[in-house]
Amino acid sequence: MSELERGLYERLIDEGLRAELAKLGPDLQPKREELREAEAGDRIALHLAKVVERAIDGMAEKERVQRGIELARAVVKTLAGILGDENVLFAAPVEEESVLRALLGRRPDGGFESIEPPLIPLLDTTLLSNAPGEPRVGHQIGMEIESAERIDIVMAFIRRTGIRPFLDPFRRHCDRGKRLRVLTTTYTGSTEARALEELAELGAEIRVSYDLATTRLHAKAWLFHRKGGASTAYIGSSNLTHSAQIDGREWNVRVSGLRNLDVVGKVAAVFEAYWESGDFRPFDREEFDRLGPRPAGSGRTRLSPIELRPWPFQERLLEQIEVSREAGRHRNLLVSATGTGKTVIAAVDYTRLRRRLERGRLLFVAHREEILEQSRATYCQALRDQEFGELWVGGRRPERFEHVFASIQSLRAAGLEGLPPDHFDVVVVDEFHHAAAKSYRALLDHVRPRELLGMTATPERADGLDILG
Repeated sequence: MSELERGLYERLIDEGLRAELAKLGPDLQPKREELREAEAGDRIALHLAKVVERAIDGMAEKERVQRGIELARAVVKTLAGILGDENVLFAAPVEEESVLRALLGRRPDGGFESIEPPLIPLLDTTLLSNAPGEPRVGHQIGMEIESAERIDIVMAFIRRTGIRPFLDPFRRHCDRGKRLRVLTTTYTGSTEARALEELAELGAEIRVSYDLATTRLHAKAWLFHRKGGASTAYIGSSNLTHSAQIDGREWNVRVSGLRNLDVVGKVAAVFEAYWESGDFRPFDREEFDRLGPRPAGSGRTRLSPIELRPWPFQERLLEQIEVSREAGRHRNLLVSATGTGKTVIAAVDYTRLRRRLERGRLLFVAHREEILEQSRATYCQALRDQEFGELWVGGRRPERFEHVFASIQSLRAAGLEGLPPDHFDVVVVDEFHHAAAKSYRALLDHVRPRELLGMTATPERADGLDILG
């Protein structure tokens, strides 16, 4: 019987695997497909690499280099004969001093420089977790700087404690005329302006996202560009803080461009897209202080310099809402999957409604304080008004009652008797699948807005109660 078990394989079928498949019992059925043209090079090369690796590892240790190179030269020669292309022979490895480690420049004294390689070999893709007895991610990253031609960093949070170990190698890097680019954010207020100033003083180019409502960049990555394909990238959980780099329980993958060129290429492409986008602005201390993290205890919402614009699929939903209203239906339900920006849709919809409503009084209802705060921030961004809206949740109550973000609990506790049914022109109810509950039903039976908009990802309730009515 075959030793194969149920599962996914994605293996090129060789003679050995075909023999195993022939032994399968009646409870297993292989699913075979023809090899696609687009995948042929990658899959066949991967298969041959494993065959060659097993063959060389099976040789006596003292013979591996010599016999392995002989094997590689024989393979290349065979390929050249099959393809009828003698240029393929240039890929045959030479028999002596077979590995080029570096190309060293001449020093002013006539000697040649030394380039310290990273502790992790440039060929290796591996995981760093800051575990006891393992190398610290911060130390590994520091060892990558000297040999890099260019360095790109995208980092959600940057603090002085995090950059301190890298300042000297960064200075040497920039003093040699090499480029250092940094992307960061002001999200949660963790990035320190002084840390960015210190990097800028070294010669780093820095761009900052001030968007606190829609673009929450959590990425943490380093890209060390090297000529000859030996670039490396670090992608993981460590921000530029002391604990994240030294002793935090962090997971970071070090990716070798020699081994995983497509991954390193994707990191480079995404970084370039961010760098050229309007979401990131050149670092300026005055602008950072004005648009950056709000002071503790401040009730103001910091506005992003980027205009809030709906994506095409969101614009289509807005059009459907408008068509419904033109047909005379003013109590509408927006159904869209979690994470598709329903609050953004509602905020943009309100900015358009307000232009044609006489007053534009708004009531936004949700069941959690966090949702209300985030929703208010989104409306502030959409309206370009950092003072827009008042919260009615917990111990906070509105004063003007013009644009209110209220929890259903606060509305129920206060009672609805004193609220004129037509006081609010627009009522938006988040998580509308709760609408069949008594607290929501009492509110919806009481208010008579010009426009009612419910939002949910799950229009069907498990208990069968009707919300569409």
